Amino acid sequence: MKLLSSRLAGVQVFIPAAFEDERGSFFETWNERRYAEIVGPVDFVQDNLSFSRRGVVRGLHFQNPNAQGKLINVLAGEVYDVIVDLRRHSATFGQWEAFTISAENRFQLFLPPGFAHGFQVVSESAHFHYKCTAFYSSADEHTLSWDDPDLNIPWPVADPILSAKDRAGRRLRDLSSQQLYDLP
Repeated sequence: MKLLSSRLAGVQVFIPAAFEDERGSFFETWNERRYAEIVGPVDFVQDNLSFSRRGVVRGLHFQNPNAQGKLINVLAGEVYDVIVDLRRHSATFGQWEAFTISAENRFQLFLPPGFAHGFQVVSESAHFHYKCTAFYSSADEHTLSWDDPDLNIPWPVADPILSAKDRAGRRLRDLSSQQLYDLP
């Protein structure tokens, strides 16, 4: 497995080793022992799979309380994946980073609790998979505005397809102190 660096503390990008031959390919998507050596012990409690078409933006979502850490990968297609650090005591609070994640490059993005997360599909469609460290809780879910001008995220597909929830996201500067994380 290879690792790519991230400028946001605690975030890791994994590229699992693939074994390929004339039949196709094989690689591990999760190995508790191997990942614990890099990010420490992680207890995943829920897996999610979404299917979206080109241009769809899902996010930027986060839960507080009951913050979720996530291990993200794309099973088919390609996405522009964005994370925003919402840990108010972090040196990178309010900063974002984006990654192109696809079935072809096999990137896996691990983000610890304390981040807003979203993605936009740049291929015709995408199957997006993520493992979570906390159960989904609609009462604890919040949405950061995907087009917050203070973040100035350059989404690759113009005129995104959005849910009503994602259209109603709040700007970072308008989040309450109770919505931000007191995580390291």
